Amino acid sequence: MRRNAFLFVAVSLLSGLGGSAMALVSGIWILDLTGSTGLAALAGMCVYAPTLAGPWLGGLLDRVPRRSLVIGVDVALAAALLSLLAVRGPGDAWLIYAVSLAYGIGYVLVDAGETALLPAALPPARLADVNGWRSSAQEGMKLVAPLAGAGLYAWRGGHVVAVLAAVVPVLAAALYGALRLTRAVPAPPAARQAGVRDGLAALLARRAVRVPVALAAVSIAMSGFTTAALYDVVVTGLAMPSTFLGVLASAQGAGSLVAGLVVGRLVRRRGEIAVGAAGAVLFAAGCLGRCLPWWPGTVAASVVAGVGLPWTLVAAVTAVQAYTPQAMLGRVAGTANTAMFGPITLAIPLGSAAVAVGGLPPLVVAAVVCLTAALGATVGAPRRGGPAAVPESGRARVRAGPDAARPPGVTGTGRTIVSARCR
Repeated sequence: MRRNAFLFVAVSLLSGLGGSAMALVSGIWILDLTGSTGLAALAGMCVYAPTLAGPWLGGLLDRVPRRSLVIGVDVALAAALLSLLAVRGPGDAWLIYAVSLAYGIGYVLVDAGETALLPAALPPARLADVNGWRSSAQEGMKLVAPLAGAGLYAWRGGHVVAVLAAVVPVLAAALYGALRLTRAVPAPPAARQAGVRDGLAALLARRAVRVPVALAAVSIAMSGFTTAALYDVVVTGLAMPSTFLGVLASAQGAGSLVAGLVVGRLVRRRGEIAVGAAGAVLFAAGCLGRCLPWWPGTVAASVVAGVGLPWTLVAAVTAVQAYTPQAMLGRVAGTANTAMFGPITLAIPLGSAAVAVGGLPPLVVAAVVCLTAALGATVGAPRRGGPAAVPESGRARVRAGPDAARPPGVTGTGRTIVSARCR
């Protein structure tokens, strides 16, 4: 199983490298072609928009062989990226948008596919560890990939970046092909015909799943809600240059990298709900720390926030993997991704409007919302029951006790990343 764990972490390293670099370069490229910052920002929206179709896209993974689909998507993404070689002038900017949209669709499919493949390749007790390592790998790439991509673009232009980015999904496809799937369970015909509603029902059916997913959704949404507020705090409150935002981003990335290394052990000991709630509390503390009129405190707060966000995300993805029947894992993972990342598309513009009253109020509001969510998750949580019974393969493990199922070797209450992804 170490071989499979290594392959998944390697895929995360590649994904973080190619995705982070190309996401930044796409906007810069459009800006250089059109001279419009608004048009440049739309490239990012093209990447995130397909997240809203997660339940439907994830459903494909329950109707076809999952590994084959993920490999095919990666190969198609490589071809799409190579089409950017045709970009020559402002009239070709639409091609960058089209590739960004294709990248977003591919991201949803691959992310849900990885979530579905992990339980078929790893022992249940190792899911949280590998999810944490993958989170650290992606966050580590976020520290270097944007800078490397921007530097390469400035040196050789967008075409070279597109070619190198196209190599990444090809390598990832090869790594997926090398996986040894020992726990694959064929979906019965009835499960293959199930629709999106079944995925949503499965997501909401167990408290051990819906609560961590809700905590991740709230925390990630609040991270988007406070984006504009952080700009105001840096420029107005701290009277620092806007480039100081890069320091804060690196600090948050460093916190996320460390968080991924320890979150697996915490999930095994405390459970997904407890770790998700702790992550929400840490992110709230980070928001409040950013209100301090002292730049070292703001840097420290960014580290704390960087620890909290991955904890909520890894806890949610691990809960989905641990409690969802194999036959439904594709659409449940896609639905969970939509639930976690969809709200940020609304939270960002709301936060931009809220900053009209100043940078501090949105940060305080975000902290209160996260603390309230964490309190609601822990109040009324069922106590731990006895030893878990191991049911038939391919189904969620059910423990004696209300709404409490766990795989063997994992204790407590209650992924793929995403990547934080807090992307």
